[in-house]
Amino acid sequence: MRWLQRLKIDTFLVIMIGVVIVASFFPCEGRVKTAFEYLTTFAIGLLFFMHGAKLSREAIFAGMGHWRLHLVVFISTFALFPALGLLMQFIPHSVLPPSLWLGFLYLCALPATVQSAIAFTSVAKGNVAAAICSASASSILGIFLSPVLVGALMQAQQGDTNTLDAIGKIVLQLMVPFVVGHLSRPLIGRWVDRHKKLINMTDRSSILLVVYVAFSEAVVGGIWHQIDGAALMVVVGLSTVLLAVVLVVNTLAARMLGFNTADEVTIVFCGSKKSLANGVPMANVLFPASAVGVMVLPLMIFHQIQLMVCAVLAQRYARRTAAEETAQAKP
Repeated sequence: MRWLQRLKIDTFLVIMIGVVIVASFFPCEGRVKTAFEYLTTFAIGLLFFMHGAKLSREAIFAGMGHWRLHLVVFISTFALFPALGLLMQFIPHSVLPPSLWLGFLYLCALPATVQSAIAFTSVAKGNVAAAICSASASSILGIFLSPVLVGALMQAQQGDTNTLDAIGKIVLQLMVPFVVGHLSRPLIGRWVDRHKKLINMTDRSSILLVVYVAFSEAVVGGIWHQIDGAALMVVVGLSTVLLAVVLVVNTLAARMLGFNTADEVTIVFCGSKKSLANGVPMANVLFPASAVGVMVLPLMIFHQIQLMVCAVLAQRYARRTAAEETAQAKP
């Protein structure tokens, strides 16, 4: 898998594509489907329980005083992205089908990632403490705020989204396990910290299970008759443009507001990410089973593009920071 790493391709996403292919040829149906649905509900609860258990209170409070930076990140995540998603409705339906546009709208309402945002900030020599705080707060707020945004955005367009029902499902299936997991951290925190690889494997297995069930339902409903190669290329192109616009806006905003380079790095990386780990299971809770596959397709493609672009960008920031440090060190 080293050649994938050299190409900046996420190995997990390759596995996920494999799961989609398996679901396309061997979708679960009947009693097997019912069993998988129960298993998926349990897996999602376990996933968010572990999210809560992994999040230390030190991480939550680290850098919390840097409120201006966090405000910029939150505006980017929960205002700029949704605004750009709404603008996509003016793209002709012959180019962007309504089902895929709703997928983009869902993508734009999601919280930021935690792990990759912090990792890229660290590589780029940014403000890691602030990144931990921003990404963690975004993830927590997103569990509440994203369903409200999804409900508000889609109700405005379709008028058939029950926001209160969606919030109730999120609280029961996602927020309760998350809170219980976090409250359990004094008891299981050390074990969780010692077995991060096992926890990450559990997280990813849960996501793969959700993807398999979602695309099984979508395949039975005829997803590949609705979406062809040309539509996939449109999603790739729009995802690239969406990411580019957000990166440029965040960079300019950081510089206009007078942030230093380390804080600019944090704003750029934390304000441009969308969480696959939260988005896939949340879609399974929010939407009918037949719609989940289409809804998460833009998210899956955007996720890979953001990893590839930000990996290159992080290296450029690292070289820039090193050059600045060298210049300052000279007498």
